[in-house]
Amino acid sequence: MAAFSRGRQRIKAFCCFRTLMFTRNFTAGKFDYDLVVIGGGSGGLACSKEAAQLGQRVAVLDYVEPSLKGSKWGLGGTCVNVGCIPKKLMHQAALLGTAVKDARKYGWQIPESLSHDWSTMAEAVQNHVKSLNWGHRVQLQDKKVKYLNMKGSLVDEHTIRAVNAKGKEMTMTAKNIVFATGGRPKYPTHVPGAMEFGITSDDVFWLKESPKKTLVVGASYVALECAGFLTGIGLDTTVMVRSIALRGFDQQMSGLVTDYMEAYGTKFSWRCTPKTVKKLPSGLLKVTWMDLNTEEEHQDTFNSVLWAVGRAPETKTLNLEKVGVEINKETGKIIVAADEATSVPNIFAIGDIAEGRPELTPTAIKAGRLLARRLVDHSTELMNYENVATTVFTPLEYGCVGLSEEEAEKRHGKDQIEVYHAFYKPLEFTVAERDATQCYIKVVCLREGEQRILGLHFTGPNAGEVTQGFSLGFQCGLTYEHLRNTVGIHPTCAEELVKLNITKRSGLDATVTGC
Repeated sequence: MAAFSRGRQRIKAFCCFRTLMFTRNFTAGKFDYDLVVIGGGSGGLACSKEAAQLGQRVAVLDYVEPSLKGSKWGLGGTCVNVGCIPKKLMHQAALLGTAVKDARKYGWQIPESLSHDWSTMAEAVQNHVKSLNWGHRVQLQDKKVKYLNMKGSLVDEHTIRAVNAKGKEMTMTAKNIVFATGGRPKYPTHVPGAMEFGITSDDVFWLKESPKKTLVVGASYVALECAGFLTGIGLDTTVMVRSIALRGFDQQMSGLVTDYMEAYGTKFSWRCTPKTVKKLPSGLLKVTWMDLNTEEEHQDTFNSVLWAVGRAPETKTLNLEKVGVEINKETGKIIVAADEATSVPNIFAIGDIAEGRPELTPTAIKAGRLLARRLVDHSTELMNYENVATTVFTPLEYGCVGLSEEEAEKRHGKDQIEVYHAFYKPLEFTVAERDATQCYIKVVCLREGEQRILGLHFTGPNAGEVTQGFSLGFQCGLTYEHLRNTVGIHPTCAEELVKLNITKRSGLDATVTGC
């Protein structure tokens, strides 16, 4: 009897196990993947790897359409291939050129005649980028993420059509879909010859030969960074600005950046707009432009014209509207909620293609990781897009976090704002006898109460490193008193921040003298 009872229990247990397994298999088999990420840039890779670590079945689709000039690259997105990484390396090449000049003042015996070889720099930078491409593929494999070098688009809210370079198609289904396709540089389609003869930031880092005399059209941080390192390695470089430089950044700081660049050797054509680009029999590019102040036309010839007039989100080929994913008609970006959700419940968007998000690699990475955790109910934490620090890697670097002075006044009123500031001279500049006129610090505070800091701005060497450290304070409610109570590291440029004591309102000379 006992044996019969045990037999019934085993049969019952086996049946329960079969039922459980059937349910699990049915649930698992409903979709090919728990998550499919379309876009293998910083945000997409971070999201996919985090989800896989949390037990999800994940696939990443990434395909780079070659630029108009034929530039193409591997896995990793804009930052790795045609953005942050190659930009910072070429910026470093330019800084080394300045350092060599300084070195003579410090006693180094260096020949007067120095020259830069573009191909050597480009090959080294490109080899590093390729190593990062390979590293990302290895990481995906290690974390059990399926990588497909294919273009993805929606068939319905759970089905993706994927096409490879040879036109071969396949479909896959996913419980959740994340778009992280980023953006690509725009061309001014109204300027004849712009697309035929110009290049963009998608091309400049992959050039095998020097661009030589270059016209950079635009005044975004991309334009100024590219112009800065081109000038720094000895190339004749002109920036054409239609209105203002560094729109969206603090405009006093923007002026300091461009003033330094002009002193550094970069030429600026202010309030000018291009009309045509023509290729001459010599191979040179003849550019005609209009001076908006005088309404006169001007012409000059260049070896290269680099367009840096904005970026467009990569959303047109995703078939979003058919499935009901709402986009901003003007910008082309996907409209998202605080949790990165689109108008379709199981479809999300992160990074540069999401409306209202900072176009910055670290925000996309963190947003992707947090989204992955929420999708598996591992966390409810939302991405905090407030007070994200950033740096413009121009010859004189500009780092900032929080509000510009203009935005602080707009939100709180000019009378409610107190600005502490200082002009300082980096110790490194003294022996080298370098001009430090544009080395400046500004801290924007609320005037009343504990004087909470709303914005912090810094131009000078290693601005990114300085700003990254102080940005932590913004997460802790940084106040002017906190700053004043911090002991500085001497002698550093960052130390000048904790010594700030002169307000703009006072009208006193803000030039730092002595230690």
